[in-house]
Amino acid sequence: MTDESGPWLVVGLGNPGREYAGNRHNVGFMVADLLAGRLGGRFGRHKRAVAEAAEGRLGFGGPKLVLVKPLTYMNLSGGPVVALAQFHKIPPGRVIAVHDELDIPYGQVRVKCGGGEGGHNGLRSMSKSLGTKDYVRVRFGIGRPPGRQDPADYVLSDFSSSERKELDFLVDRAADVVESVITKGVEPTQNLYHGA
Repeated sequence: MTDESGPWLVVGLGNPGREYAGNRHNVGFMVADLLAGRLGGRFGRHKRAVAEAAEGRLGFGGPKLVLVKPLTYMNLSGGPVVALAQFHKIPPGRVIAVHDELDIPYGQVRVKCGGGEGGHNGLRSMSKSLGTKDYVRVRFGIGRPPGRQDPADYVLSDFSSSERKELDFLVDRAADVVESVITKGVEPTQNLYHGA
């Protein structure tokens, strides 16, 4: 990684507005909200970006985290991310995107650095705006849509009642994964959580 004492930018990807709050596509917002609670931070509108941001430290004297929820809708997420990365002087190697992932079964959380976007518009916008794909992704599995349901409709629908029974636990695990990436690194985190 880069400067060990520098801050981290944790981006929860989602869409603003109450009508999207429970959508599968908004799981990044859910994880960001939980992390803000853990850090004792509160989201507020940022003066330099179309986003809500919260700040805090991971543990006593630990690394600083800047949590971000872009308010531009998913396909324009990159603009606010770059604005905040520049404002806080955070390089792409210390940016973590938390997002829903169709190619991973529900109930699994995976982490990787770099790679493709898998058709995810939020990631595509981030990669374009950052000028690189070399940032960390915490991928929250939502599975494939049932039958012939359009993936676009599926991600913009709410979690099912059976999925919601596990959702709080899985959001909590995803927040643990984010913290592990920051404190231990990507590879140790993969070793810890990819078997789970």
